[in-house]
Amino acid sequence: MSTQIFTLPDLGEGLTEAEVVRWLVAVGDVVVVDQPVVEVETAKSIVEVPSPYAGRVSELHGEQGAAIDVGRPLISIDAAGSHESSIPADAGERHREEERAGSGNVLIGYGTPESAGSGRRRRPRAIESSPPVAATQGIAATGGQPVARVTSPLVRRRAREAGLSVREITGTGTDGLVTRRDVEAAIDAAGADSTERTNRSERTGLDVAQRIPLTGFRKAVSTALSRSRSEIPEATVWVDVDFTELFAIRAAAQAAGKSVPGLLAYLARFTVAGLRAHPELNGEVDTVNDELVQYAGINLGLAVQTDRGLLAPSVLDAHLLTTMELDGEIRRLTAAARDGRATQAELTGGTFTINNYGGFNVDGSAAIINHPQVAILGFGRVIDRAWVVDGELAVRKIAQMSFVFDHRVCDGGTAAGFMRVVADAIESPGSAIAHL
Repeated sequence: MSTQIFTLPDLGEGLTEAEVVRWLVAVGDVVVVDQPVVEVETAKSIVEVPSPYAGRVSELHGEQGAAIDVGRPLISIDAAGSHESSIPADAGERHREEERAGSGNVLIGYGTPESAGSGRRRRPRAIESSPPVAATQGIAATGGQPVARVTSPLVRRRAREAGLSVREITGTGTDGLVTRRDVEAAIDAAGADSTERTNRSERTGLDVAQRIPLTGFRKAVSTALSRSRSEIPEATVWVDVDFTELFAIRAAAQAAGKSVPGLLAYLARFTVAGLRAHPELNGEVDTVNDELVQYAGINLGLAVQTDRGLLAPSVLDAHLLTTMELDGEIRRLTAAARDGRATQAELTGGTFTINNYGGFNVDGSAAIINHPQVAILGFGRVIDRAWVVDGELAVRKIAQMSFVFDHRVCDGGTAAGFMRVVADAIESPGSAIAHL
């Protein structure tokens, strides 16, 4: 019987590890090529990892909640040749059909048809024979007897930072595996014995109610935002925009029984028009070569609030989509981001970002640029306000639009020009749409 060991692949984010969220198979299950076997969480999203092998699962290398390093064993599968009779006849063909149809149930670089993209297809690494258990599972031994089993460097570091030794922690995972939850429990237990030492702030003199490790997603967000603030000399401008006519056009179309795009789809369409008029805002600064990079196409990012924090997935090739197509893609992308299903390209390929903070019922914001992009456009809530129109006072639907830009790329004149393209389209949507 031949056993193939699938190691955690490079997920394409420059990360060195991922946390096991949920196993989709169990020991003894029969799997086929490209069948998702586990959900893992990276700094940016939750990803389903498909198996490159067919056969019967013989071992899962990691408890749920444990972190696994890239290149370390993820799952062991006994070769399908020994179990062909137990594999459903249509299973392999079903997954191949999903693959050909672009089901999205495969990880980048694995199980994707070569015609699906121009990138080079990567092959997963397999370990022909299992190395000694102590080497693969991180067992510390004394006198030949294992005293601690830890797979994750994160777990070791967390224990070390808390002043604890993993050798003194009882593991609740498989075969005594010490998981992150075990370390946190040990930290809590230690805190209960020495509250004054561990839970009181020396600076404030107050008890600390909770300590939340800045790891994974939150750590990545913190790093990105800090980098944006430290590297980009940003400036902010804003203007009040009259949405009355845009609301009227949408209401008239709805009354006529027509399918109407959402408000954000119109804002996306007008933003694309603004970027076409001012392409320097659709790019980035190459500090290595001292160049201002401008992109030929537009991947329009959208700030999306999720349970895991703020994400900015992008509508790829937004410049090629109609307003109605933008509406459908925005709805799909928003749902995917909140479910942790946005693709790597969607999460990292944006060239410009829209932030609809009006959804939080606030009027204005000076947003932080999504590095390495050079600008971000924000919209506050639309409210009824007293407004002067043709010399007379009227009630109009007004919202504040703010624009934060990298001053290395343009000056205030260009920023104002871009904003007026978007604002004028919102205020006179009929004439604007005719020219888009």
